[in-house]
Amino acid sequence: MEVSFPHPRSFPMGEGTVRVMTRFFLYAVALCTLLCSSPSLNGQVSHEDWERSVSRGLDWLANNQSRRGHWDADGRYPSAMTGMAGIALLAEGSTATQGKYAPNIRAAADFLISKSRNNGLIGDENDDKYTYGHGFGLLFLSQALGEEEDEVRREELIDVMTRAVLFCGASQTTAGGWGYVSAKDGNDFDEGSTTITQVQALRGCRNAGIPVPKEIIDRAIEYIRKCAIQEGRGGIQYSLKSGGGGRPAISAAAIATLFNAGEYDDKFVPNLLVYTNQHLGDINNNSHGFWHYAHYYYSQVKYRQGAEDSKEWETYRNRLFARLLREQGNDGAWNGSYGRVYITSNNLTILQLDNATLPIYMR
Repeated sequence: MEVSFPHPRSFPMGEGTVRVMTRFFLYAVALCTLLCSSPSLNGQVSHEDWERSVSRGLDWLANNQSRRGHWDADGRYPSAMTGMAGIALLAEGSTATQGKYAPNIRAAADFLISKSRNNGLIGDENDDKYTYGHGFGLLFLSQALGEEEDEVRREELIDVMTRAVLFCGASQTTAGGWGYVSAKDGNDFDEGSTTITQVQALRGCRNAGIPVPKEIIDRAIEYIRKCAIQEGRGGIQYSLKSGGGGRPAISAAAIATLFNAGEYDDKFVPNLLVYTNQHLGDINNNSHGFWHYAHYYYSQVKYRQGAEDSKEWETYRNRLFARLLREQGNDGAWNGSYGRVYITSNNLTILQLDNATLPIYMR
């Protein structure tokens, strides 16, 4: 949209006319500024708007970290929330020893290390969804390990992560997936979202040099494939045992996980891409549920595809970022399911994919 300015000579130059011209000029400048800068109107986000949004969000996370180093969702899921918040802070470029958020990252790592059990679980067994906490906590530690400079600290992290990988293997179900708790505690129940969390964490560990038995990941990938409807053309269902239709959010998460596993070109993944693009390609489509969770993974997929087609990623990114900035609260946080820490960490990770600081999300 263009704003045209009448030529000054077309106005009689009386005192009243000058006031009218002044008001008109100020209005036009304000309107032009609004049209050019507001992500809610033109679907574009300037670098300055993006930078300000990310900074405000990260500061909110840092200021709302507990003295023990963790975050939670109204008193629940501290390991999961700490892992997700820590990932968002790492994405900025800070490490446990350097950068603006180094103290927060180190405190988060300290907390998760303190939650490491003898059996390898990172979290509390009385948590009704401790597998999520284990997965996101382990993923965060896997991304933090590479920048850890203290040798004693590195050995401590390696020990925690090595035992955590063994716990993943021990808690895997007979079908190859994971549930909200271990196979033993959950009567061998499994479902897609927790399975995907474990696989990303395991891939993060393998990338960091932690031994990960190949059969654990192979069985998990096979589980994801078995959850597909019509070779992926109908998406991925919630659980292998539950049946039902495909879920766009879990389908996007599955593609991101398959990409992490190095699977790109077979028929299965392209079919899933068609399905997810149909359901998630419209940023304003909320009908599928779990919008933020879906785009947390779908953005990873689109970002990775951007290595081949940068314009496709940029088009999607601009529309997505515009919505995220529009929904951000005045204090820098976002509101949504599972509380402000979860949604804020989720969105900040999306907004910082282009930083390319985390190995697990790199192209």
